[in-house]
Amino acid sequence: MQKVGLLLGLCARTWKSVRMASSAAARRNPLENKVALVTASTDGIGFAIARRLAQDGAHVVVSSRKQQNVDRAVATLHGEGLSVTGTVCHVGKGEDRERLVATAVNLHGGVDILVSNAAVIPFFGNLMDVTEGVWDKILDINVKATALMTKAVVPEMEKRGGGSVVIVASVGAYRPFPGLGPYNVCKTALLGLTKNMALELAQRNIRVNCLAPGLIKTNFSRMLWDDQARLESLKATMQIKRIGKPEDCAGIVSFLCSEDASYITGETVVVAGGMPSRL
Repeated sequence: MQKVGLLLGLCARTWKSVRMASSAAARRNPLENKVALVTASTDGIGFAIARRLAQDGAHVVVSSRKQQNVDRAVATLHGEGLSVTGTVCHVGKGEDRERLVATAVNLHGGVDILVSNAAVIPFFGNLMDVTEGVWDKILDINVKATALMTKAVVPEMEKRGGGSVVIVASVGAYRPFPGLGPYNVCKTALLGLTKNMALELAQRNIRVNCLAPGLIKTNFSRMLWDDQARLESLKATMQIKRIGKPEDCAGIVSFLCSEDASYITGETVVVAGGMPSRL
């Protein structure tokens, strides 16, 4: 009888050790075997996000409008031992959006995660000087394409029992960046798109959240930080007195895509060094 008790105790301790090891592995790879699409992900914030998702266990498909950028990003991340592939994708073109989704499905069997990061800034100046063509371009790429890209992945996410969408907006949605009126407006629109899609897609077990970066040092935001006077003016609005790095945005996106965030949807997380961020 004593031997039986010892054996049962040993089994219980072994099972506890197995569960603890499994839990630790899950923490180390919270996105293990998930399939992630990241648009505009060969540089800057998008590249940092793609890298972090892959580091956390996901199979990542990166994309860009130019093949050479895709090739460079994939080679860099392959060199780090990460599971990354890529394809050309202009998010404003329906056939490109379909190819991006098809690439993930053909290579990995489906889609679990979409990070919609693609955007353009075709204008810098006074809002009253913006032409109709500029308005059409910025709303088409920064807002409409985000909605249509999400629409393209939803059927594949449903097949896998659900998924997670993260839309990249900007703190400019709350506190407009000078000279970037149309860009600020479209980023505010993305906050509303996030809320509406979260409401509609919750019944399909698809969560939709939003990231609002502040001033992050990338080529995309160069016009804001390349001028020292403008940079100092923006830093004066921050609680953390430094310009952000793309990596500052990556971890929160991985969290939002993981099971740790399974009860979070329709929310916008601001990563902006304490810049004012209330509508």
